[in-house]
Amino acid sequence: MSNRSGVSRGDRNRNTRLARLRAMVPVDNAIVGIDLADTKQMVVVADHDSKVLARKTFRCRAWDMGTALDWAAQRARAAGFTGATVACEPTGHCWRVLGQLAADRSMPFVCVQPSMTAWARRAEDLTHDKTDEKDAVLIARLTAQLRCYLPEPVDETWGRLRHLGARREQLIVDMVRQIQQIRALLECVWPAALDTAAQPFRSRTWVAAMSIVCDRDGGDLTRTRRLGLARFEQAVRREITRRGGQKPSLRIARNLFAALEDQRGVLAHRRGALERIHLILGDWQDNQRRLADTEARMVGVLDELELTELVTSIVGLSAVGAAAILAETGDPTRFTTARALVKHAGLAPRERLSGTFTGRTKLTGQGRPKLRLAAWRAVWAAKKANPVYAARYQHLTTRETNKLTAPQAQAAIAAAILRHLHAVITTGQCWDAQTATHGTSPSAPHSRAA
Repeated sequence: MSNRSGVSRGDRNRNTRLARLRAMVPVDNAIVGIDLADTKQMVVVADHDSKVLARKTFRCRAWDMGTALDWAAQRARAAGFTGATVACEPTGHCWRVLGQLAADRSMPFVCVQPSMTAWARRAEDLTHDKTDEKDAVLIARLTAQLRCYLPEPVDETWGRLRHLGARREQLIVDMVRQIQQIRALLECVWPAALDTAAQPFRSRTWVAAMSIVCDRDGGDLTRTRRLGLARFEQAVRREITRRGGQKPSLRIARNLFAALEDQRGVLAHRRGALERIHLILGDWQDNQRRLADTEARMVGVLDELELTELVTSIVGLSAVGAAAILAETGDPTRFTTARALVKHAGLAPRERLSGTFTGRTKLTGQGRPKLRLAAWRAVWAAKKANPVYAARYQHLTTRETNKLTAPQAQAAIAAAILRHLHAVITTGQCWDAQTATHGTSPSAPHSRAA
């Protein structure tokens, strides 16, 4: 007979999470379910059987919800409860305001995922009806069932990193859109220009030469040809020096000068399209400067948190890449385990097992999409520079059984980066290749050698 307790690690983690939630939603507290909107707030006071004790509609802004919380607390005490727990969906920014008002009144505050509310809405009466009154009751019911979560603690420094991360993501999206616009315009009016460099938008020489064609000469390719190759190269060199560069790629400059003779494209639109490209290039370069400034600020926040040395100890992970990930996770110490952080990103595998049936394992994809994107971007450099990740990727894509495709292996590496980030930050120890490869179990090779 086994002497094991029969409680798995997953059971223990779940029990710990439920204990934390029960501390926020004690049985002595009534539950205040609030469906937030811009100027209409539906407030429901319910018990733990989701029986509605009181209901009221407040037509006010989020910062005026203090009156609603005071009313709910009074109704809870009148029903025999010692306090009240506030619950809402984390939509928009109103929930942050509500959390601040609840903290000012020492009222516990939890959040319910909108997806949980949507599923419960169908299970409530087998309809897709959506009303503020119904949603407020569902929020209270899910909270009573502990199907809620604790929102990220309010911290000024981590909050600043989160806002800078959102700003960086917005700039990247804008820059990608501008690049696609320029590429589409050139494909229409001057396709030969795109063939002059392998990666045009990563080449300072190409961008400088295009600025000369579009700005100095106003998109008049005949005027640019009259300069001659030697004077065109000198103009490109001056433009690169003005932008902070040193030496241009004369091969790209000569290729672009030769492309001035190309007559492919819609010539009637060429001059107007090149003028538009000039304006988009200016916006793109401004965004490049803004992006560099934002990334410098994010690294400064990491320095303020004293995390730069720890996160950059992971070979192949830059300070900017780590800051982009942490801007989405918040303080990793709020996650009880590294797997919880991976689940938060939606990178945990979803297993399908029943009896002798084994289904196909896929990623859950239910977490923060921007966190997945930040971790995915970090994979590209880490996979090349980090021998541990490179070996792991090689093993996953070449093993005989259960061989993964390249995207699947990259997702596994992204999850590993998140686990290692959680480990180095929560333990305060730098990344170690031996530990990352073999773990910290007593049977690990480095442990036996010790």
